[in-house]
Amino acid sequence: MTGTLQQYRKLHRLLLDEREYAMNLDLEGLQRTVKEKSALLGALPPTREDELTPELRELAAKIQKENRRNAYLFWSSLNWVRETMNFYSRQIANPAYGESGRQITNVNGGSLLSGKV
Repeated sequence: MTGTLQQYRKLHRLLLDEREYAMNLDLEGLQRTVKEKSALLGALPPTREDELTPELRELAAKIQKENRRNAYLFWSSLNWVRETMNFYSRQIANPAYGESGRQITNVNGGSLLSGKV
């Protein structure tokens, strides 16, 4: 179990590093950490919960908490980017007019999303 404990500790450290890189917008560090984390997850032996020592169980709970924090950070960041893109696409979209001469709403994403900016 000592090897597994070291792997769990490394996974915990990688999750903390992943969040730091994400908050600092260090994409190279983030990609490196994600690759290392994926490799580590693939190398971890399958372990049933009843096989965990109290120390491993506590560390697994910390890993679960940090993983959820990271997932929430990425989810909320993605929503912020989507909202920002929607705001700007509404701001710079050229007005369009229908057959009756009335202005219609343009729903194709605007100039920013189409690459015309």
